[in-house]
Order: sequence, then C-alpha cells, then structure tokens
Amino acid sequence: MKKLDFNRGWTCKCLTRAEDAHPVTLPHDAMRAEPRTEDSAAEGNIGWYIGGDYEYVKRFDVPEDYRGKRVLIEFESVYHNAEVYINESLAGSRPYGYSNFYVDAAPLLKYGAENVIRVVAHNAEQPNSRWYSGTGIYRPVYLHVADEACIPVNGVRVQTLSVRPAEIEITVRTTAPGKVSVELLRNGASVLKAEGESTSVGAWTPTPATYGRSAQAPSPAQRAEYAATFRLKVPDAKLWSVDAPNLYVCRAAFGADTVEENFGIRALKWTPEEGLTLNGERVILRGACMHHDNGVLGACTYPEAEARKVRVLKENGYNAIRSAHYPCSKAMLDACDAQGMLMMDEYVDVWYIHKTKYDYALDLANWWQDDLREMVEKDFNHPSVIMYSTGNEVAETSESKGIAFTGEMTSYLHGLDPTRPVTCGINIFFNFLYFIGFGVYSDDKAEKAEKQASKPGKEKKKHVGSDFYNTLACAVGDNFMKCGATLYPCDLKTRGAYANMDIAGYNYGIFRYKHDLKKYPQRLILGSETFCKDAYSFWEIAKREKRIIGDFVWPGWDYLGETGDGAAEYADYKEASPAARSTGGNGRIDLSGKPRAEAAYTRVAFEQATGPFIAVEPVYEKDKLQLTGWQLTKALESWSWPGCDGAPARVEVYARAAEVELLINGKSAGRKKPKKCRAVFKTTYASGTVEAVAYDAGGREIGRSGMTSGGPETRLRVSPESAGVRADGLVFVPIQYTDDAGVWKPMEKHSLTVSVENGELMGLGNANPYFKGNYTGNTTKTYFGEALAVVRANGRGPVRVKVSDGQTTASAEIPCEE
Repeated sequence: MKKLDFNRGWTCKCLTRAEDAHPVTLPHDAMRAEPRTEDSAAEGNIGWYIGGDYEYVKRFDVPEDYRGKRVLIEFESVYHNAEVYINESLAGSRPYGYSNFYVDAAPLLKYGAENVIRVVAHNAEQPNSRWYSGTGIYRPVYLHVADEACIPVNGVRVQTLSVRPAEIEITVRTTAPGKVSVELLRNGASVLKAEGESTSVGAWTPTPATYGRSAQAPSPAQRAEYAATFRLKVPDAKLWSVDAPNLYVCRAAFGADTVEENFGIRALKWTPEEGLTLNGERVILRGACMHHDNGVLGACTYPEAEARKVRVLKENGYNAIRSAHYPCSKAMLDACDAQGMLMMDEYVDVWYIHKTKYDYALDLANWWQDDLREMVEKDFNHPSVIMYSTGNEVAETSESKGIAFTGEMTSYLHGLDPTRPVTCGINIFFNFLYFIGFGVYSDDKAEKAEKQASKPGKEKKKHVGSDFYNTLACAVGDNFMKCGATLYPCDLKTRGAYANMDIAGYNYGIFRYKHDLKKYPQRLILGSETFCKDAYSFWEIAKREKRIIGDFVWPGWDYLGETGDGAAEYADYKEASPAARSTGGNGRIDLSGKPRAEAAYTRVAFEQATGPFIAVEPVYEKDKLQLTGWQLTKALESWSWPGCDGAPARVEVYARAAEVELLINGKSAGRKKPKKCRAVFKTTYASGTVEAVAYDAGGREIGRSGMTSGGPETRLRVSPESAGVRADGLVFVPIQYTDDAGVWKPMEKHSLTVSVENGELMGLGNANPYFKGNYTGNTTKTYFGEALAVVRANGRGPVRVKVSDGQTTASAEIPCEE
C-alpha cells in the first residue's frame, strides 16, 4: 500500500478547559504546554501537569479515483482512550496509549470532496500513569492507499532461517491470487530476485487491533487472504550485529503495488548451555531502561530524537535498550536497526491490578491480544528486536491467576512470533510484600490518602501502590530490595511465573543470582531492572555464567515525571514548590542528553573502557546529600571551581586497575585500590590540573587522564550537534559556558533567552530535576552552566540560533540541507 504523510493541517483544542483551536503539526503532545501546578491530580507521577481531553481535527480532500480503493489511516499511538471519527461517524477507537492501530476510512469517505477527521484523546481522568505520558497524537499518522488487489499493511515478513549459509524466508501476503516478485537490495544494489504465486490461505477476519472496534470494519468475505512464500539463499551475506548493523531492503511487488521493508540477517538463540547468542556468538546485554519521552520535547516521537538517544547510549558502552514500560516507537526501532542497538520491547506496566486509579487495568482484559499482535506486527522485521516483555513489576505474578496469565501471554506471543524469547520484569521482593498485603493499591486507600493530605497541617500523603514501593526504596536504599529478594518466600512467589516465561526477569534481584543458578539449572536470568552501582558485580558474574544474559540499569536516560525517585539535589538548584519537580533526576544520561559521571563508571564496569575517568563533587556545594539506590554520585567531570582554592574536595576515579593515583598540579594526593572500579579521594581543591594515573598489579602505568581548570575569561557557546539539518528536521543545540579554550565552567548561573530564524524553537530547558513552568518557552536558566535548545528547520534557509543572557550574546548557523 502507498504510504502518505498525514501529519500536517491539523488543529488541536482542549475540551476540558476554555481554549481556542490552534494549528498543529503532528506529532503533537498537548500536555507539554499545560501549566504545572500543585493542583495536578496525578502530581509528581506526570510531572505535575494537569491532563485533559483534547480534540484534533483535520480537513482533507479525497480524490474521486480513491473510490473502490483500500484507504487506511494509521496512528502510531494516541494517548489515550482515542476515538477516531470520519465525517462524524465513529471509525475506530483504542484505549491503550502506546499501541499502533489502523482505521478503515474507505466506507466513510466522501470522494471528490472535502472530508473531516476528528480524533479525541481522553486524558482528563487522572491519575492514569506512573510517569509523564503526554496527551494526544504524539506519534506520526499516515494514510495508506492501494487498489483492492494489493499487499496489505504489514504484509511482508522476513525471517532468517540460517546464517551459515545465509538463508531467509520471505512471506508476502496479498488480497488476491496472482504473481508476486521479490528483490533484495543492499546499499541500493540488487542482490537477488525471485518470483512466485500467491495462493489462498483462507478468509481473514479483521481484528479490532487493525480496524478499531467499529461497525465499519469490513466483512471476512471482503478480506480473503493469499500469500506467497520464498526461501532464498543470500550470496556473500553481510550479517546484522551490534558491531556491524548491516541492513538489506526487501522489495515486494504484486500487480501495481510495491512494498519495501528493511531487515537484517541475523540468528538469535537462547539456551541454558550457551546463554543468549547472536549469529552463534554469545552476547551479554549491557542495557538501559528508557521511558518514551524526549525530554524538553515531551512525549513526541521524532526520528532525530530517537536516533540521538541510541547514539549517545552506544557511545557510552550500552548495547541494549528496554522500552519501559510500553511498546516503543517505529522511529526508535529504525534507529536501533541502523546503529546496532538491541531492543527488548515491553508491553505494559499493569495487568488487572491497578497501580493508579484510571490506568490500563480497566481495559487490558479486553485488549491484550490485540495490543500484543500490533506490537509483533510492528517489530517482526526489525533485527534489533531480540525479546518481548509482557509487563513490569506486575504483582499479579505472585498469585495463581497471574501465573496462568503469564503463561497465556507467553504462549500467545510464541504463536505470533516463535523467533524471539519472552520475559517479564518482576520485582522479587515487592511481589512478596504485595502478597502479604503491603503497598496494595486500592481506590479506597488512595481516597483516604487524599483526605488525609487535605487536613490542616497534613502536608504529606500516605503512599499506596507503586508510590508506596518507590518511596520505601528511596528511604531505605538499594540493599533493602536486593536483600529482601533473597528471602525464601520471595522464591515461592516468583517461581511459578518464571516457569511460564522463556527468560526470568529480575528487577533488583542480583543477590539471588548465585542461589538461583544452582537451584534452577534450566533458568535463564535477566537483570530486567538494576542499580547503577551493581554494574561491576553483574558483569563479573555474567562473564562466568552464561545463563545470566544481561542487565538493564534504571534508568539509562533521565525522564519526565515519576519525580524524585532516587534523586537528591543541591539547595541552590531546588525550588520551593513541589510542582517545580519535573524529572526523575537519576539517569546515566541527563535530560539534555549529556552523559553523567555514572555513565563513565558503567563504561569501565562493563569493560568498554579501562579508564581512568575523573569526577568531582561540586566543590562549592556544602550540602551533604543523601543519595538513594538509583543515584550513584552527584560528581561532575570538571575541575573548574573558581574561588574554592583550599576547600575540601571529593574526587572519584573510575578505572579497571590494581591501583590509581591522584595528582593535583603534579603532586600526589594519594593512591588507592579501586573498589569495584571506583576509588574516592578526599583532598583539597587547588585550581590548575588534576590527573588520575592507573597502575596494574606490577605497578606499571596503564592509563592516565586529566582535567584543567577554566581560565578567567567566560564565553557563552552555542554548539549545534549536527553540521546540517533537513527541512522539517530537528537539530539539538547544547548551550554551555566555557573559557576561551572550551573548558566547561559549571559555576556559571544565568537566565537565557533563545531566538530562532528559519526555524521553530521546539523545546528549551536544562537537566535540573527542578524546573519552573514547562519546556515550551524561549527562556531558561542554566544548570551547572548548561542548557539545551531543540530547533526544527522550516526549509527557508539556514537555521540561525541566537542565545543571550542579557549581557553576552552567542549564535550559531546550521545549513538547511536539500
């Protein structure tokens, strides 16, 4: 089917507050522009935004020659409880805010005339999410058009049968019998061609997942289905892997219809004997959990933003992403395919037990099969997808009904896609706590907590459900969960569910690894959610034990909402209002996309670098922060602390070495043996240079690195990450205070104003977990001397970005590419 962009010409209007309709281009996140206030019913879960119901409207002409054709409208996701109307008739609906879905427009269109499509996203009932969800049509929309005889959407599947020799199977579904041809291309050059006949495979009953639950879905008689299958040996095949992400194009033709699908040739296996292997070689997942938002861009999906996240994570030693806790975008999968990043695509955060009052537990029982089918249809041809996850910390897995449901979903996924394993992330200790009655969410408990908070002098709520667990973990630290997981009842309340999945997902269960490897000799174990400080311990045991297949740190990248979990902040960057708390504040990569010192630590722990790397707690800060399990350190990779000479300094060095030495202005400040790749020096700050030297067991130097203090001059730098930008494309523009040589000066605190020519300022902010207002304005404060602007080019000329702090102005020009 021909795929047409359907993202322009929309208007958006809030239905729950007085607001005029205004023009928007999709993707669009309506929540991002809302005020952030203490009146937010979902509070810190969604970053103190309000939520609301929004209506999107588009008028479009349909040519007369579309009559008699198939016309589908694809929504990559709408948050949430979406209703789609075409010319005021219900065309389809979808409650889950992260599922790809289609509506059949053909029966409702006026041909040779103007048509109106209206989409309502219901997000006023709060709380319904534990993180920032966004609102509205936040992923792209496409119009699919084809003759009645065509290759339907998702009609081409490519599966690797073997890699030595390379053999693939291509299945092309069609809506009529006839001749089908396929051609494989690599880098634009034809590799091989084949022809065959599409024959009947029976009538296809349309599913609600495909057409929405509406009376307009076509009858089975209209949707008889046919297929042609090809088994092809690929000459001189270039395999897809993390280090060599070679991609091919499969071009399938049927009548007048031509479809192209990217794919990679790769073999995935998982066995107790070999662990997880890719193309016959063992791979250990060095993973990062990722929420779906794009920081200052809100929930919106853009190819440049998804590609940037993958690139930064790969540069920092990660080879896998866990889409937490919902199916990821198509743009994310494309980026993973192109850059060699493995993906564990996850389905959902709740099953039938609520975590918030209005969450998806209300609808999952009726929709889970449709949701999973759409996830598999989206993922199947992507070589980066190596695993499905059915859920996250679902306490249902501790009871018989939930154990059965675990197996039911695993079996269903196997039927849809037998080529990938299935897991589910279980918080082992919290499963047990739930079973004995601690932290169980209920509407009654939530209402009592609200009433308690409304009483005079009662500023704090009793925490319930997921909020209870997060608060408890923050208060008592990481060992609370890890040690609790070792209790015998925790084994009893997880082993049934683990037996019903291919790979056991352990959230914060590293202290169980040794015991469970012995007790369950056929069990494959995945650290589906882990603490940063456990990176070294995980890596050392995974090197020895093939049944430990990987680790996903929480989180890889900071995210909006779920505010305060595991993050402490210095007083000079805090705000008095709770509603100023915007992010989790605890990623290895901060909200602006800058790697924190923790990313350097994990690179060393995972043996992706030997080090040494140096990080320094801000010398001028006097707060003694109480860090929780999700935050390893607040140290920064800087030695520029003017005015602090003679002050105490805490310096961290990350290295795989027998011993490290710290040198300040050439003089030794001590030598230490790193503990799990980390050595901490308490010393005295002196401007100039700091160096770390790593030594092996024989005392030989094996590595050295250093940092220099910034000079007296201060410059405002605007440094676009891209040398050029396509029309309608995004460019990320870090803003930083430095000296003349480009040395970062983190003590510079300023308010910045940004203006753009030949483009639109899409988002502006900084990495501070506390942020007043939202990220849609043209002003922001710096956070340790830095901020980030994101600009979309309009194609009318080079994009010019100007930044001013009231005294200094800096600018940059980005050529607009054809």
